[in-house]
Amino acid sequence: MKKTTSYILVGLTLFTSLWVSCGNKKPKDGRTDTYSSGAFTFASDESFSPVIEEERELFQFIYPDAKVTPQYTNELDAINKLLSGKVWMAITSRDFTEKERQNLKDRKQFPRSIKFAYDGLAIIQNIHNTDSCISVNDIKKILEGKITNWNQIYPKSKIGELTLVFDNPKSSTVHFAEDSILGGKAITGKNVMAVQKTEEVIKYVEKNKGAIGIIGSNWLNDKRDSTNLTFKKEIRTMFVSALPKATLRNSWRPYQYYIYNANYPLIRTLYILLNDTHVGLPTGFANFIISQDRGQKIILKTGLLPAYGNLTVRNIHVNE
Repeated sequence: MKKTTSYILVGLTLFTSLWVSCGNKKPKDGRTDTYSSGAFTFASDESFSPVIEEERELFQFIYPDAKVTPQYTNELDAINKLLSGKVWMAITSRDFTEKERQNLKDRKQFPRSIKFAYDGLAIIQNIHNTDSCISVNDIKKILEGKITNWNQIYPKSKIGELTLVFDNPKSSTVHFAEDSILGGKAITGKNVMAVQKTEEVIKYVEKNKGAIGIIGSNWLNDKRDSTNLTFKKEIRTMFVSALPKATLRNSWRPYQYYIYNANYPLIRTLYILLNDTHVGLPTGFANFIISQDRGQKIILKTGLLPAYGNLTVRNIHVNE
């Protein structure tokens, strides 16, 4: 018997609206990089590395005189590098705070922030765990230490102890959990741990039946799947609900369409933070990422939701 599955795909209609470098005055800072040539290093939260690497590789292919070097770290260190002048660009999940922005302005700097994508934080579980739904309220209680066993969510569960794993103690995912799920409070749950990288979260969940992990959804998509509907086979992505009790009817996975219509409850905005007083290569690379003809197509391809462009939605039916 054939099974018919319906999916909703999100497409991108493109238009051009870029801000560009202007002026031909000789820079006082001694820099020689231009909008499309030279070299610079930027910092990024490691959870964004799959999509940022695709952006970087295509940018350097189109502009062979440009060398863009990433430093993949945690979000806190990335922002601190920018504020201290060690880099001119950082990729984060938050904007400058007013204090940070004013501090740079007081030092005659030029802070700018650009939204470039929307990401759904995915909750992943071991493939042998069949309890596939979880609510934001459940996640909150795990972070607070009020839930430590699977039978507190699913009374019939025999899996036992529940462990929640983050990618890094100072990462953007931890910041999201404390800011958006806990309302600004610190994580206190004893069954919550952090490794160092997203890849380590995935490996931990693969090996531990009672574990769940929180990762950026751009890590989930199989690059061979142009529809972005196939997640990595080694793990299973949970359905997440904004309601107190999660069921399959009221829960969603972090597909692009459910980010687009806000059904998925764990959505974050991704930012490019710039302090490029020279308005050179960092600005050129940032503009490339938000360009609808190239950069935003990469965002769409990697499973995130582009911040720019006219999105089109269509239904498809797949016979399995």
